[in-house]
Amino acid sequence: MVAAGFFLLAERIAGSAANGLSSGDWKELIYRFILLFVLLLGFWAMGYIFQRQRTPLRSMGLIRRPTALQEFGIGAAFGWGAMVACVLPIALLGGMTITFWTGPRQFGLLFLDLATLLVAALAEEVAFRGYPFQRLIEAMGPVMATMVVSVIFAAVHLSNPDATFASTLTTALAGWLLSLAYLRTRALWLPWGLHFAWNASMGILFGLPVSGLRIFSPVISTNAHGPFWLTGDGYGPEGSLITVIVLLISVGALMAVTKSYAYQYAQPVIVPGGIPVDIDAAMKRQHEEAMATPAEVATPRLVQILPASSPTHPAVVEPGSESILEGRSYPEEEPQRGAVGE
Repeated sequence: MVAAGFFLLAERIAGSAANGLSSGDWKELIYRFILLFVLLLGFWAMGYIFQRQRTPLRSMGLIRRPTALQEFGIGAAFGWGAMVACVLPIALLGGMTITFWTGPRQFGLLFLDLATLLVAALAEEVAFRGYPFQRLIEAMGPVMATMVVSVIFAAVHLSNPDATFASTLTTALAGWLLSLAYLRTRALWLPWGLHFAWNASMGILFGLPVSGLRIFSPVISTNAHGPFWLTGDGYGPEGSLITVIVLLISVGALMAVTKSYAYQYAQPVIVPGGIPVDIDAAMKRQHEEAMATPAEVATPRLVQILPASSPTHPAVVEPGSESILEGRSYPEEEPQRGAVGE
């Protein structure tokens, strides 16, 4: 709840700051960048204070490791391929009217929109697959945490233009796929690449609406023709039945693609139990005792069994037994020599 409230607060802060800093083409990029910065700062503070994390950014999935760039690239290729599979049936079964916008300004906006989508994808991954998602995993396990985050991810997009029940279901499935990408790698690089390439292919490469928004197609603008279940209407491909099928197939494909990463990074953490033992100190002590000379070996202490004070009455000692107090034995009485009857 704290993380969800903070996300809403971060959106307000970023929106107010972006309105004050810019009102032109750079406004969207500035808004997404400030949102990302506020989210990272806030979740960093929560991890450091509440969970005592020494490296909060690393703990939330921004891990510097040799395969980070490779993971981002695989995620980008996966997102592009999935979107091609969504758009191809529209072109074959329906129709697409494509308009090209040329000019120096349009190509300048192209790079600006790419940067905006790149930052926006990371901001959403930090918000929905970062610190809050990991705390939910600790509280209710990965299955329930994925379901909760996917529903919230879909609910956030309900305010987008032309959102429908079908688009909400599709967005929830997309959230499930992105959550699975994190669980298989325990990092945000692969889901970030997948999220970015999915939106960039849909909005910039094909010129279609991105979750109902038409602000990311400066060079190509496309109008899809066909039934709602095929095109998604004004919401774009994310509102079509074709995308639902593609996402369900993508789950199995993602499991196969990330098999090596799951083996390398997603193994359960073994928590030690029992009494901690310092093996090095024990071996050192054993070595010192083995190497010590007889003179250095301490004499064993005597254990006193009886009380230190003697009893008030004399002890009765049976003949032939040993005295515990004095350490000597009393022999049995022998018959006196010279007695009568010798």
